[in-house]
Amino acid sequence: MFICREAQAALALAGALVLATPHASAQTAYSGIGRAATTSEVAAWDIDVRPDLKGLPAGSGSVAKGQVIWEAQCASCHGVFGESNEVFSPLVGGTTKDDVKTGRVARLNDRGFPSRTTLMKLPTLSTLWDYINRAMPWNAPKSLSTEEVYAVTAYLLNLGGVVPDNFILSNSNMAEVQKLLPNRGGMTTDHGLWPGTGMGKRGADVKAVACMKDCAAAPTVASVMPDFARNQHGNLAEQQRLVGPQRGVNTGKAQTAVAAAVAVAGAVETAGKVGANSNADAQALLQKHSCNACHGAEQKIVGPGFKEIATKYAGDNRVEAYLLGKIRAGGQGVWGNIPMPVQGLPPDDAKAIAQWLAAGALK
Repeated sequence: MFICREAQAALALAGALVLATPHASAQTAYSGIGRAATTSEVAAWDIDVRPDLKGLPAGSGSVAKGQVIWEAQCASCHGVFGESNEVFSPLVGGTTKDDVKTGRVARLNDRGFPSRTTLMKLPTLSTLWDYINRAMPWNAPKSLSTEEVYAVTAYLLNLGGVVPDNFILSNSNMAEVQKLLPNRGGMTTDHGLWPGTGMGKRGADVKAVACMKDCAAAPTVASVMPDFARNQHGNLAEQQRLVGPQRGVNTGKAQTAVAAAVAVAGAVETAGKVGANSNADAQALLQKHSCNACHGAEQKIVGPGFKEIATKYAGDNRVEAYLLGKIRAGGQGVWGNIPMPVQGLPPDDAKAIAQWLAAGALK
């Protein structure tokens, strides 16, 4: 993470005042306001890991453990293989074995390459570890243990071909792994964003002069699918693979989607109550399986809100089987083009959540 020099100075001054000013003098200047931070409070705040790995806690985590954590808590937002979706930028892709050798990602200079992933741009491994540690998962930041952060970091590096399948990342080998990052040599100060000796060229890096010529023409729609052709071969959006940038247009209707999902559910037994007999039971399951990372109670986050789902299918006597099929098999197209991956939660838990939604997502 980079911040401007003025912000750095302000933070340094604030830290010096908190840590260096005696408690008595602070009380004299501002009687009855505030107190000196305790050692434990400062330690809880001071969790950053620097590029020289200062601040990195002791611990380790394997690629295998990272995959388990990833599929349970990360894949719903970042994709099964880190390819992400239309909301979040892809994390993995665009790097090669030659990049690992040279330390410079060749495709960063390829204007024809479609995207810039995190591993293509990342120059320091501490940045990746630190961000996962302080900000992930989205719905519960700082909830991962130190070992889990190491494991998820190792799994991402494995997806990028930096470390092997049996690798265990730890504080003792982070410096060595840093030497394998595909873009470890990609950091530069030539942009001129920070002044001072050794901070690159002087002067602004952007010229505020409008071009206003050779502008691209606004795109126009050349053709549309006529109504009689829609859904002739099933809903195309539900036939696409759940990874990658390609998205099929939604050619079906809501009722058709319900029938398709009932077929996916197949012979799944839906009779009987399983456990979500109250909102508290349901909320516990949603929290357990990180459902609320992408679904709000009332409104859309990445996917639709639970109440929106319940309202959309209210009155349909097949909705429980439909929702059960969607929860377990994933899908895309009904609520937009962003896919929901296949969910590996236990059948009883999936059934309980489907029943709760079918009952109206009651509070």
